[in-house]
Amino acid sequence: MPKVYGRDLDLNLLRVFAVVAECGSVTEAAARLYLTQPAVSAALRRLTTAVGAPLFARQGRGLALTGRGQRLRATVAAHLPPLIEAALTPATFDPRTAARTLRLGLSDAAEVWLLPPLVKALAAAAPALRVVAVPVQFRTVAAALAGGLDAAVTVADELPAGIRRQALYRGGFTCLFDPRHVRVRRLTEAAYFAHEHVVVSYNGDLRGVVEDMLGKARTVRCAVASFATIGALIEGTALLATVPELVAAQLRATHPRLRTAPVPLPLAGSAIELAWPAAADDDPVGQFVRGQIVAIAGRLPRGGAAARR
Repeated sequence: MPKVYGRDLDLNLLRVFAVVAECGSVTEAAARLYLTQPAVSAALRRLTTAVGAPLFARQGRGLALTGRGQRLRATVAAHLPPLIEAALTPATFDPRTAARTLRLGLSDAAEVWLLPPLVKALAAAAPALRVVAVPVQFRTVAAALAGGLDAAVTVADELPAGIRRQALYRGGFTCLFDPRHVRVRRLTEAAYFAHEHVVVSYNGDLRGVVEDMLGKARTVRCAVASFATIGALIEGTALLATVPELVAAQLRATHPRLRTAPVPLPLAGSAIELAWPAAADDDPVGQFVRGQIVAIAGRLPRGGAAARR
């Protein structure tokens, strides 16, 4: 194929050739193509040069195909219409038969609330679609999208110009604890910092969201890389965990003894966003899956419901 691309042949010339061959006249072909007669004649000369042999011969007031021209017309008639149709016909998409594997970048928090309902929704509506979930976070999402992800759901800072983004949800944080070991009616700031904490650290250290956003240090007993084990770590201990409200709701579903309390700190949540490459805007499979993600996010509880005890 690289050798074909390198040859001096404008495929538009074949369309001009096909119309002239059908009309047998440059004048009539020019009118049908909405071109001037000199433009059509110039196109034929360029095509003749590229082919290396005459394609038409004068016959009376019109043009007749040479033997080389007849062979070219037969080939063009077989291949040009399908090419034009492929270029101009919109892609058809049926989720029931679409088969593809999509790579979705998910923050650990998004994986908790998004992946289970998304897999169920796709199983019902698009059973041949498969999902590979790839861990991302705000520091890595741009590189991950550039590396071939179909979409990502996470908190994101600056993203390159070639990335589209759509806000899905803005939630706050809540404090998760086991009331059998942490007895508080109202969690004050002093009580909060008096306890030991388990944190999620993306740096592999003892810093969590409070340290990074507020610059205040807690007594950290354990740092983990994701929210997956937070519920098991909290249950049966006096540890506190400061987690997104959506994550707390999911953790309490699997650890019903746990409770939540408002974080006694000015800790604002960041927007969770859906991001995808601009080049995938018109991808029907991508559009469908992004629509499913937006619909799931639209059903999330609003107004801090997850923070109520």
